[in-house]
Amino acid sequence: MTKRYAATLLFAGAGLISTTVFAQTPPFGQAEDTDYAEKVWSAMVDKNLAGDGAIHAFPYTGSQPHGEMLETFYTNAEIDGHSGSLIIKRNYLGEEASDVLVDPGAAMDSVTVMFKREDGYDTENQDWFYAKFAPDGSLQSNPQGIPLAGRVAKGNAEAGCIACHSKATGEDFLYTTDRSDW
Repeated sequence: MTKRYAATLLFAGAGLISTTVFAQTPPFGQAEDTDYAEKVWSAMVDKNLAGDGAIHAFPYTGSQPHGEMLETFYTNAEIDGHSGSLIIKRNYLGEEASDVLVDPGAAMDSVTVMFKREDGYDTENQDWFYAKFAPDGSLQSNPQGIPLAGRVAKGNAEAGCIACHSKATGEDFLYTTDRSDW
């Protein structure tokens, strides 16, 4: 984990006080995460699971934080020479959610992805890589402006991809199936 230190100087009365402020780089949203997310999106486009001409499935009722209606796809992908399970969830929100079958593009809010990376990527969290894309393939960010790609919200027991998916039964971080070896 990368750490950065910044020194802050304060003037207090006639004296000079120096304090050290510790800032920790988040375990997601860094350049290597966003670069990898671009490769994941490209693999999805190549499989016709994202972008123009993407295949569709019959949507089902969803729940937050994903959406009112969802489509989920399970496949394998090869990224940077590693083959792993790829789960793609298309999230539909808003008033148009009931019209997903008529106009899925108008109702789509985001595309969330889990990709099973190589052993050792994040062993304590089953080596899953997470990303949240806008429908056009650009990465979405959290409220602090950090791109949602990589070990999203690792270390935050209250919120984020890992906090939620680590509670799934079956110890595979998947809610929809207990199988992660397609």
